[in-house]
Amino acid sequence: MYRFGDCLVDPRRFELRRGGDRVHLEPQVFTLLVHLIEHRDRVVAKTELLDAVWGDRFVSDSALTSRVKSLRRAVGDDGNSQRVVATVHGVGYRFVAEVAEPDGDGPVDRTQHIRYCTSSGGVRVAFATSGAGPPLVKAANWLTHLDLEWACPIWSHWLDGLSRRHRLVRYDERGCGLSDWEVADFGFDAWVDDLEAVVDAAGLDRFPLLGVSQGGAVAIAYAVRHPERVSRLVLVGAYCRGRLARARTPEEREEAELDLQLGRIGWRRDDPTFRQVFASQFLPDGTRESWDAFNDLQRETTSTANVVRFLDAFARIDVSALAPRVACPTLILHSRGDLRVPCSQAQELAALVPGSELRILPSRNHVLTADEPAWPVFLAEVERFLGTGPA
Repeated sequence: MYRFGDCLVDPRRFELRRGGDRVHLEPQVFTLLVHLIEHRDRVVAKTELLDAVWGDRFVSDSALTSRVKSLRRAVGDDGNSQRVVATVHGVGYRFVAEVAEPDGDGPVDRTQHIRYCTSSGGVRVAFATSGAGPPLVKAANWLTHLDLEWACPIWSHWLDGLSRRHRLVRYDERGCGLSDWEVADFGFDAWVDDLEAVVDAAGLDRFPLLGVSQGGAVAIAYAVRHPERVSRLVLVGAYCRGRLARARTPEEREEAELDLQLGRIGWRRDDPTFRQVFASQFLPDGTRESWDAFNDLQRETTSTANVVRFLDAFARIDVSALAPRVACPTLILHSRGDLRVPCSQAQELAALVPGSELRILPSRNHVLTADEPAWPVFLAEVERFLGTGPA
């Protein structure tokens, strides 16, 4: 496969996607695109392109010019800017956009080093580092497990993708995973303390910070608490106000309370039916296998009592007063059809965080899966924003 800008080209599937959406191309235009990409190290003569696209058939130069125009339109280029395909007058064309080949990056070294640090209240917090390169810190999100995530199809591609060009630092928040489960303080400030302890123990001075789901609120709070340490902020499927905190009308409050009460009852009874519904909210386009994997991870990650405490705390999160104080460049990524956290939450964040970028991804999943078109778009956006994309 080849990736450039927001485009992904798969010659094996004869497919071009732009911004995650499939773009229809005539066969001749697609053949032209692939030939130019494969020979992007040089100017490709018109005669060579005519042979590659039409073979022995005789066609005029105007036919080639027409196909180049169609190609440029499909990838968001034109004859004036020529950011993707440049014309070398009297000779031919050259593909000039920066190209990455995701399939050619090779396997990621999955070796990770797990350590412990002590957070507020004497809570032991487990954290892990993997990969090589500039640091990237990931704030903890719903029910993580440093050891089991590598074998889980829900998260393994996230770890692979984020560790490929970074030294990824992640941790299990208090109450789950390899961190202490029996803790007195489940407050929001304590979660920020956990992140603070991990960053200090990892010896990081300045770094980009990634927050997924409710981890986005923790990342926002940390960035405001330590503006000198956070260089860039990436928020994925995040929100600044939990379900109860953002309820304004009686109907919204009733729905939020009902959702929370169903969660409490379902988990206290250890009801697999509720976990199945919960999995389908996170992964509405997932397979039955992915739902089962999600449920299995949840069961292994923490106690039922702690899940209820997490659900209560998440519903009351509110960092709307902190978001306008974020001082670093911020990228907000959100699935257009997210059922767990509505896309309106991303819009609210983008309006509150000064100068932030908002990128809507073509997905309904709260947690992106490895085989959906939005996944390579997500990785490309993160690498672009952090400046760590392939040279």
